[in-house]
Amino acid sequence: MKAIILAAGQGTRLRPVTLTMPKPLVPVANKWLIAYAIDVLKGAGLNEIGIVVNSPDSSIVTALGHGEKLGVKLTYIIQAEQKGLAHAIGLAQDFVGDEPFSVFLGDNIFQDNMQPLLTNFASSSAEAVVVLGEVPDPSRFGIAVLEDNRIKGVVEKPKDPPSNLAIAGVYLFRSSIFDAIRAVKPSWRNELEITDAIQVLIDSGKSVEPYLLNGWWIDAGKPDPIILANQLVLEALPYTPPPDNGDRIIGDCDVSHRVVLGQDSKIIDSVVRGPVIIGDNTVIQGSYIGPYTSVGNNCRITGSEIEASIVMDNCVITNISGRIDRSLLAHNAQLLSTTRMPKTNRFVLAENTYVEM
Repeated sequence: MKAIILAAGQGTRLRPVTLTMPKPLVPVANKWLIAYAIDVLKGAGLNEIGIVVNSPDSSIVTALGHGEKLGVKLTYIIQAEQKGLAHAIGLAQDFVGDEPFSVFLGDNIFQDNMQPLLTNFASSSAEAVVVLGEVPDPSRFGIAVLEDNRIKGVVEKPKDPPSNLAIAGVYLFRSSIFDAIRAVKPSWRNELEITDAIQVLIDSGKSVEPYLLNGWWIDAGKPDPIILANQLVLEALPYTPPPDNGDRIIGDCDVSHRVVLGQDSKIIDSVVRGPVIIGDNTVIQGSYIGPYTSVGNNCRITGSEIEASIVMDNCVITNISGRIDRSLLAHNAQLLSTTRMPKTNRFVLAENTYVEM
C-alpha cells in the first residue's frame, strides 16, 4: 500500500512565517511537521510516499529530497493550482494505481500512531476509512455523522454541525475514490471537496467506516496550535538526567532533567528547565529558558527569558526586558534591546505580523 501527503497549500493562516517557508517545514520540537506524518507512515510499513507540492521548486523537495535520510522513498506530485483536497488526491492516481492507499494532510500531528488502521485496511471490507477526532468547534472542520459504526454523511465546515466528530486529515481509500472525485463539482469555495467525493461513495452504497483517534490531535494551521503541538511533543520526551558536561554547561547554571542539548551547544550562567530541546551550535548565556521551549540550530540567546515558545534556526535574542511567552520566531529572526538613548521601540515587520507588548 502507498501513501499520499498533501503539502501544496499556501499556509495563509500562518503568515508571516509561511511567507518564507511552507507550513509542513515549520519545526515542532525541532522536527518538521511533515516528518511526523512520514514517521507514522513508515512505522506502519508504508515506505512509498507521494508528496503533493505546488511546484517542483518547492523547498519541501529541496529539504526532503528522495527520502533516503528519512528511510522512505518519496515521489513528488505537482498541484500547480490549488483546487481542493479532492483535486490534489485525483492527481495522485497514476502514482497509486489500483492499490489501496492512505492520505495524510502535511500539517497535522497526532499522538495516535494509527498502525493497526494503516496495516489492516488493505485486507478489510471497507471501501474507505475516515479518521475522526472530537472537537469543541466543529464548524471549522469537515464533520461526519455515524450510524451503526458507519459514516452515513459528511459535510464540509457546516454552519450548523450535525456532530462534533471532525475529519482529522487522514483517509484510507481504494481506487473507487477517483471515480467519485470525477463525479463531484466545485463547491461554493470553488474547490473540489473530498467530503463531497466521500459522500458519493456513501450514496452509492459503499462502506465508509470511521476510525476514532486515541489521544490528542492538532491541526497545526495557526501559531497557537503549533505552539500547543510543540508543548505536547516535548511533554512526551522520556526522562533524561540533567546534562552536566563541564565543557558545555559553564558557570553558574541550573539545568533540569529532560533538557536535550544539541552538538556543540553551550549553556552559560543560565537556568534551563525542561522539557526543552536545544539544537546544534546554539549558545544560551545569562538567560532563562522555561519549559516547553524548542530552540533551533545556530541561535544566540543572551540576557533574556523565554518560555513555551518555538525559536527556529539562526535566531538572535538579546537583552529583552520581560519574559517572551508562547511565541513563534521564524528562521533568522532577531529580537534586540538597545542600550542607546533615547530608549525606543523599533520594528521591521512582515505582512500579518502580530506583536504583543
